[in-house]
Amino acid sequence: MVKRYAVILAAGQGTRMKSKLYKVLHPVAGRPMVQHVIDQLESVQLDKMVTIVGFGADKVIEHIGEKSEFVIQEEQLGTGHAVMQAQELLKDKDGTTIVVCGDTPLITNETYTALFDHHEKSGAKATVLTAKALDPKGYGRVIRNDAGEVERIVEHKDANAQELLVNEINTGTYCFDNQALFSALQDVSNDNAQGEYYLPDVIEILRHKSEKVSGYVSPDFGETLGVNDRVALAQAEKIMKLRINERHMRAGVAIIDPDQTYIHPDVVIEQDVVIHPGTIITGKTTIKANAEIGPNTEISNCLIGEGSNIRQSVAKDSKIGDGVNIGPFAHIRPESEIGNEVKVGNFVEIKKTKIDHNSKVSHLSYMGDAHLGSNVNIGCGTITVNYDGKNKYLTTIEDDAFVGCNSNLIAPVTVGKGSYVAAGSTINKDVPEDALSIGRARQTNKEGYAKKLKNRK
Repeated sequence: MVKRYAVILAAGQGTRMKSKLYKVLHPVAGRPMVQHVIDQLESVQLDKMVTIVGFGADKVIEHIGEKSEFVIQEEQLGTGHAVMQAQELLKDKDGTTIVVCGDTPLITNETYTALFDHHEKSGAKATVLTAKALDPKGYGRVIRNDAGEVERIVEHKDANAQELLVNEINTGTYCFDNQALFSALQDVSNDNAQGEYYLPDVIEILRHKSEKVSGYVSPDFGETLGVNDRVALAQAEKIMKLRINERHMRAGVAIIDPDQTYIHPDVVIEQDVVIHPGTIITGKTTIKANAEIGPNTEISNCLIGEGSNIRQSVAKDSKIGDGVNIGPFAHIRPESEIGNEVKVGNFVEIKKTKIDHNSKVSHLSYMGDAHLGSNVNIGCGTITVNYDGKNKYLTTIEDDAFVGCNSNLIAPVTVGKGSYVAAGSTINKDVPEDALSIGRARQTNKEGYAKKLKNRK
């Protein structure tokens, strides 16, 4: 079997992005562009991957980690010069090398595989990944001979009238015979206006040596989009979003409005889930069957149980059981765990709290650093007072307890099993099992006093 290698060009600063963030680290669907490239290439089962880094090298290396070897391009002197930096790692190897730009996040592993296969079956020394563009303006044209082989690549500004009519364009992705690539790179000149070494010059050098150069047409022009500015970044985001949404819909997920639904690549969604418009689902979230999410809901790194319903709410880094109803306008903060058949209603905030099965926190309440048992009812306006300005403390509310409206539970404190807390109470001592606890100030009525206050005004 032919050995396969990859060179990823990720050294550019990306000045047109107008950003302090290095170009290839700009996210598409929540994942840096270069990460998309690497993830898709990994499926091709390469023998070695080399990433050429320059600007922001430390950040890029830190993000990619052990998935690739790295070479630093100290000066950015063109794409040909960038590939030359991989010479010490690859020059003595036999096989096929793919050269990919780190700012092309939309090319799929199926296209990479097809490009490799086409190149190796054709016997070519180089194969250009091409695409058919409805408007090829600005792109380098791929000029083929009568045999269908690639004769040359002509930049738009250098093309004559006939060449400008060609709509097959160079995408900047190539497969090479590895030995032929590094041999031809020795002949690439920087005798041009920019004083740079251009990788497409290798194509012309190989043709002058009467070597075969092939072209493989990408099945989808949109895949080949290179991201050079914020406009293209938004285009890539849209294409990736619709691609991800289509995958889920074909797997049995009902996405009511795909244009208004944002799902990141690592999200897992089971059949018969319904997702309403304005929903954003990110991170390593899993949503079980028959759940209903949205509208206008944000979920990140959560497990959502079967048949649960989350509306107009935010949930992050938490576990939510089966048959749970959350929202509208609830906030599930990190490290929360919500059991089955729980209700978390409107304007409720849950933080680092475990709620067991069949409990209710219906409205206008804050449960922070707490453990609620089963069948607990939390009245409107109740809060756990968990922070003394320095430390956080635990509130425990045991099974079958009932906490009346507008109660303050000052932690650390335990409300015993089956007990009642009267509405308007401030509780700073443990409540025994099956007790009624009342922590109110005594009410005093002063007859006619309100009238005196009004007359004073």
